[in-house]
Amino acid sequence: MRLSLNISPCPNDTFMFHAMLFGLVDTEGLEFDVSFYDIEELNNHLLDGKVQISKSSYAVLPAICEHYALLDSGSALGRGNGPLVVASRDGVNLSDGSLRVAVPGEHTTANMLMSRLFPAITDKTPRLFSTIAESVEKGEFDAGVLIHEGRFTYQERGLKLVADLGEEWERTTSLPLPLGAIVASRELPDEVRQKVERVLRKSVEYAFANPSASLEFVLDHAREMDSDVVRSHIELFVNQYSISLGEEGLAAVRWLTGLDSKQLF
Repeated sequence: MRLSLNISPCPNDTFMFHAMLFGLVDTEGLEFDVSFYDIEELNNHLLDGKVQISKSSYAVLPAICEHYALLDSGSALGRGNGPLVVASRDGVNLSDGSLRVAVPGEHTTANMLMSRLFPAITDKTPRLFSTIAESVEKGEFDAGVLIHEGRFTYQERGLKLVADLGEEWERTTSLPLPLGAIVASRELPDEVRQKVERVLRKSVEYAFANPSASLEFVLDHAREMDSDVVRSHIELFVNQYSISLGEEGLAAVRWLTGLDSKQLF
């Protein structure tokens, strides 16, 4: 059975999915037609219902849960991994409602956190995540919200950290922060969704057991080619919650999305 699969080109996704895409684990008869998109493009494809299996922002789950079910494996969820708000100058105050802020997509968890934690900021402009640091450096925005590799390299541009949204979330909730999920269309039979989840879990476990196996594949797709940055990215976003959410991970997802288990799964 062939399934359409949308993921991001970011190291955490390519690291987790490598084994199942290249037949290094038993795929239980499943094959995948994979496409790579920026996180906001992934969210928009889900809102249009155009894919069977996909990476998703946790923030968009309430809008798609009628048509897509959360998988227990494959999440980017944890502590110390939240989006960073940066600026080109010191003294930026996020209670200033006149600030112009670049965000990595309207439907992203990063944008949801900005709305919840800093409601005074209303002038938010979606930008491709990989262009935000440069836009802030050039003065096109007063601040920008960085995700993925950008959170590791912003200091090279002379940018200043204004706020760590993950720290703010953890201070408020004492829970790990849910960022990205893997979802499957509810049009697929239950047994197929369960099979995808098993295969993905095996793929993540293989990646942990054989961390160098996917390196070429990961670097081929990474926007930041520095191997140290790629390694830091994977270590930050792929963890025990990527194998299974567990009770704590699920509690965090419920808190962020306002959905119960029946709505999620």
